[in-house]
Amino acid sequence: MVPAVHAVQPVGDEMASRPRVVEESVWVADVEKALSDGHPSAEVALWQWHSIYRVPTCIKDLNRKSYQPQVVSLGPFHHGEPHLLPMDLHKRRALLHLLRRARKPLPEFVAALAGVAEKLEGAYQGLLVDDCHCGKERRGRFLELMVTDGCFLLEVMRTASGLEVNDYAPNDPVFSTHGLLYTVPYIRRDMIIIENQLPLLVLDKLLAVETGNDGHNEDLINRMVLRFLSPAAWPPATGVGLALHPLDILRRSLLYGPTQVAPPALPHHSAPDDIIRSAEELYEAGIRFKRSQTSSLLDISFRRGVLRLPAIVVDDTTEYMLLNLMAFERLHAGAGNEVTAYVFFMDNIIDTAADVALLTCRRIVHNTVGSDKAVAKLFSGLSRDVVLEPHSPLDDVHRQVNAYCRKRWNRWRANLVHTYFRSPWSFLSLAAAIFLLGMTIMQTVYTVLQFYQYATTT
Repeated sequence: MVPAVHAVQPVGDEMASRPRVVEESVWVADVEKALSDGHPSAEVALWQWHSIYRVPTCIKDLNRKSYQPQVVSLGPFHHGEPHLLPMDLHKRRALLHLLRRARKPLPEFVAALAGVAEKLEGAYQGLLVDDCHCGKERRGRFLELMVTDGCFLLEVMRTASGLEVNDYAPNDPVFSTHGLLYTVPYIRRDMIIIENQLPLLVLDKLLAVETGNDGHNEDLINRMVLRFLSPAAWPPATGVGLALHPLDILRRSLLYGPTQVAPPALPHHSAPDDIIRSAEELYEAGIRFKRSQTSSLLDISFRRGVLRLPAIVVDDTTEYMLLNLMAFERLHAGAGNEVTAYVFFMDNIIDTAADVALLTCRRIVHNTVGSDKAVAKLFSGLSRDVVLEPHSPLDDVHRQVNAYCRKRWNRWRANLVHTYFRSPWSFLSLAAAIFLLGMTIMQTVYTVLQFYQYATTT
């Protein structure tokens, strides 16, 4: 029995190895073909239109809820998820209302998007790779999704802006006063999630068909989206072209506006000196806080002991907004790192509830989430695993602040001011003490002079 087994075993190993050899041969042939056919420019074409990304697991696991839409799916990444399906009915209704009002046939809208279908598909990272379907069927379903989601966004934004959209029922769950109060805020929050973006090119093409005005709608769409996402935000500069998607136009508005001109950079010090202190520590070192003249996140400067920071409203959407903006900067090559640098800076400034209270008194932080401790916890969680580029926009401010704190005279002067000039009573006590000390010295001098005068006369 044993010899028979030994005789069969080599044959079995040889048979098992044959498919592997064939598989390796196919792999080798594929690699050699790629080497002969490939060109660096072909790689660039793979991701030249990418602007909407899937968040990597290493980022998403830190705060999964912030990257997951709650009410509505926009685009293909979250389409069909069970908890988002109820909104699909309202998407279809929005499409029908827009078509009736526009009095244009649906094929015209589909044809307009079909002309840029390749670019729209290319905006979604890995969409063509992940989609197992191919050909006209896949392209048709993608265009159906783009038209439906685009018309839905147009209808929601028009309803929220108070434009002439009056063909919905007064008790409509979405497109009514009731819907604006209870449903639209969740739609607005889902619109800033990086995986849930819709290219603004979709809105541009749909609006061109609806109005008959093909072109020159870029500024109109930028303003419409920004007004819906953040009515109090700075308007983006006109004439700069159509933004990539709603998250992109929101980022542009947060960075828009004049910035303070910082003094020349100081010599670079060692890494520990570049860690900025908390707001309370800076206050104890003599640094004063003032609100910047604009709300641009770039408007941070330090001059003559005054650190100017832009005002920020901390509400229920702040965490979603900043995390997704940082993810966009991390995933989109060439986007910059201005928002990431701002979050990193604020995380260093805010350590405790006392830091939040200090910045609130200076009208820099407007807290609407509850306790100051909650705001401190929010900022401490935003910068976990944050990678900052070597040359951050706020490097000079870091070094200027730390150089100011290293001067002992600044700390002594701050201690004097905080101890004796904190209130009028402290100042009066100091003034009285100085007055009494001066009187004592004068009395002593007068006594000594009298003694010498008496001694010389005798």
